This record gives sequence, C-alpha cells and structure tokens, in this order.
Amino acid sequence: MYPAELVKPMREELTQAGFTELLTENEVNTIIQKEGTVLVVVNSVCGCAAANARPAVKMSLKNSNTPKYLSTVFAGVDSEATQAARTHMMPFPPSSPAIALFKDGELVHMLERHHIEGRPAEIIAENLVEAYNDYC
Repeated sequence: MYPAELVKPMREELTQAGFTELLTENEVNTIIQKEGTVLVVVNSVCGCAAANARPAVKMSLKNSNTPKYLSTVFAGVDSEATQAARTHMMPFPPSSPAIALFKDGELVHMLERHHIEGRPAEIIAENLVEAYNDYC
C-alpha cells in the first residue's frame, strides 16, 4: 500500500476532473450496474498513468459525447475496490493503469496498460473519444 500523502495529488487529478472515487466493492458494483455509460479508470502511481492515462482521460472528456458516470479506483491503495473493478473487466487480466467503459453493466471498451504505456495521451484520448461516440 502506498502512503496517502503520496497518492493524494494523483487521486485529485481525476477527482478534480469530476471522477468519483470508489473505495469499496459495493460502490464499484453499484456504479457499474447503473443504466447508461460508466467510465472506470484504474489509477496508478506509475509514470504511464501520470504521463499518459490521466491526461488522456481528461482530454477525452472535451468531446460532446461522454460517459454519464466517471469513476476511479486506485491500484495499490484501494485493494477491495480495485479487485471488484477488475472482476468486472474480465476476461482482461489485471492491469494498471487501465480504462474501461461499461454500458448498462456490460464492458464495451477496454484499454489495458499495454495500450497506454508508451503512447501519447492524445492517441489514447482519440481512442476513448471513438468509444464515447459509439456507446455514449
């Protein structure tokens, strides 16, 4: 587990952009089952989350179509919530960072770490925008 003071700015980068932190299995299960679209970001302390994932997610929200609900779990910190989110992301293996889009409780789009690491935030954002335009 990472110290709270270390991850606070990384958490705030998404919460200040309108994301709801999910801290428990119940919170994860409740939001994913909501009607409409739900974006779940598996946040991380790694460099590709800082340089690629978080900036890309924020850029993608400038699109006219966006998910109805924005949520995040933090890998290595919120173990219960992260495990619950990853269960919903199966058959994809655990990955952080990761970005998943659900529609009416069904996983419809997934970006794993290997889709994020080493790619510019702009390319990741474009990928998310395409998914929003298809599903939101």
